[in-house]
Amino acid sequence: MRNRNVPIQVFFSSAEAEKLKNLSAKSGYSKSAYIRSLLNGYIPQPMPPPDYHAMMRELHHIGNNLNQIAQKAHILNIVDSKRYDIAVQMFIDAITKIERAVLLPKKLE
Repeated sequence: MRNRNVPIQVFFSSAEAEKLKNLSAKSGYSKSAYIRSLLNGYIPQPMPPPDYHAMMRELHHIGNNLNQIAQKAHILNIVDSKRYDIAVQMFIDAITKIERAVLLPKKLE
């Protein structure tokens, strides 16, 4: 069942309507979802560039390869495991920061 059942009619100038249309299109949100996001205190981010997802997949593949190398290195005891684990955690943190910066809406101040 639909949770949003209160219709509200809003009037915009042509310029305002065009701005809302452009902002919602850039974010990938519908106009109503864009406005609801703003009402909830978040500014939607523009959609990432088309190659963003391909780059993130590549970074995740690199991370998987690092994990496979780490497993072999730990078994053979040929690497400083503490130093390696710190470097991998830095890699994971960097990916998380990139994803948050590009994908998550910004909180209104």
